[in-house]
Amino acid sequence: MPTIIGLDVGGGKIACVEGTAAGAILGRSEVASPAAEPFERALPLLVGLVRERLGIATAAGRRVAALSVSVGGPLQIAAGRLINPPHLPGWHHAPLKERLAEAFAGLPVRVEHDGNAGALAEYHFGVGRGRKGLRHLIFLTVGTGIGAGIIVAGRILHGASDTAGEVGHWRLSRRGPVAFGKQGSWEAFSSGRGMVLLAAAMFPRRWSDNTPIRELVEAILSDDAAANEVVTAAGERLGQGLALLIDAFNPQVIVLGSLAVVLGERLLGPAKRIVAAEALPEAVAACDILPSALGAGIGDVAALMAVLGDDAEHLAQLGITRGGS
Repeated sequence: MPTIIGLDVGGGKIACVEGTAAGAILGRSEVASPAAEPFERALPLLVGLVRERLGIATAAGRRVAALSVSVGGPLQIAAGRLINPPHLPGWHHAPLKERLAEAFAGLPVRVEHDGNAGALAEYHFGVGRGRKGLRHLIFLTVGTGIGAGIIVAGRILHGASDTAGEVGHWRLSRRGPVAFGKQGSWEAFSSGRGMVLLAAAMFPRRWSDNTPIRELVEAILSDDAAANEVVTAAGERLGQGLALLIDAFNPQVIVLGSLAVVLGERLLGPAKRIVAAEALPEAVAACDILPSALGAGIGDVAALMAVLGDDAEHLAQLGITRGGS
């Protein structure tokens, strides 16, 4: 059975994995992301990671069928060209797919938005595995920022300009922290970065805008009273945005990654209360709100989904039959 090499490109780290058509990870390596470096200067690092994985696969007698990339947007997905991803300031307008295709001639390269890739990973290999009748799923990244991958009738929604799911900039209030260029945006309240900004605004003598998110998360998990106020406020704002998604798309499942997995009901409890109060009751009753079933491994599986999320005809052309869904 052929395998896939996957790159998970983020602002903090870059992971390179080899995986199977069933979403199983056979090996991985990880390096710090040169996010501020000019793309052309950072490219050899990406190429080196992929070459290393290809060498390991070849030595083990496995055939790699394609290279898959999961990366944050905004980006032109089919062209694999980054536009202006805020977490990769040195990579604006980078021809990512083109350069990788040049480096690995004969190896098909696919690129997907990381929110979409996360949605596809959960749909096929996470909460959707074995769930009969699942057709409508939304995956929400709750990490440094907030973004959504939206699956409607079993298909990922890209939109007219590949920007469907860029919901972090939704303005929830005219007041509050600033993120995504907007005061009171959803991302400014409920992302990892947003929670830090919220903590600094609520308790300026204790936390600042530069407080590491890890420090705040540790305080929340230790049931610190002030930290609990912060996560409750962030969760309520998270619920506001979820209510909008539920009313607009009527999903069967909303899956939340990263911080929602770590913080669990500390974050999701307040969110669900707001959803119950604000969204249409019929839509709320039809929707489960869950942390990622893939947990900390979702980035690795998502790295494969630019290829494995493709339709059966295209997968067959690569000699791949997807398993797990």
